[in-house]
Amino acid sequence: MLALLDFANEWVKKGGLIVLGLIVFAESGLLVGFFLPGDSLLFFAGFLSSEAGGNTLPALPWVALACAAAAVVGDQVGYMIGAKFGPALFDRPQSRLFHPDHVRKAEAFFAKHGSKTIVLARFVPIVRTFVPTVAGVSKMHYRTFVTFNVIGGVLWGAGVTTLGYFLGEIEVVKNNIEIAAIIIVAVSVLPVAIELWRHRRAAAAATTGDAVTASTPD
Repeated sequence: MLALLDFANEWVKKGGLIVLGLIVFAESGLLVGFFLPGDSLLFFAGFLSSEAGGNTLPALPWVALACAAAAVVGDQVGYMIGAKFGPALFDRPQSRLFHPDHVRKAEAFFAKHGSKTIVLARFVPIVRTFVPTVAGVSKMHYRTFVTFNVIGGVLWGAGVTTLGYFLGEIEVVKNNIEIAAIIIVAVSVLPVAIELWRHRRAAAAATTGDAVTASTPD
């Protein structure tokens, strides 16, 4: 994780907002981009736009706007890919860059949370890459998708970068910025992880209850 983040950060430092936007776009809209370090990269990008980060990137508003826009456009592309190619897209065999389990996780997430999945999935690595395509495959109402896509793209793209900008000013965070980025990612996905755990626990309890009922004699 740290090695990949270091690699991405070096490219962002050299290529500026264009490279940053391309990485965010790829993770959001292209199925092969699921391995990219989205959350931590956004956090680090916010830091690089601050004085503590050496103002390596332009001012925060431009960085936040670029990330939010790339995230929104990426999800739109993901939706169109799903709508155009349909279920056949997910029937392809497993390869080094495509794993059916990623699709199943996204489908389960979408089935549970419905339209708000488009927002929630932004904060869940891997799932956020596949959810827009699942939405396209399932023919989710386009206007509804666009609405939630914009909300999620702004909250994630602009929110995480802003967090990196302000927290990076704190000395202890500045001196341990990569570790701080990973912690931020863990904290951001914690509520969703808890919700999924509660859902699985409830499902397991229901299954156990059905089994007990079935085994009880009349």
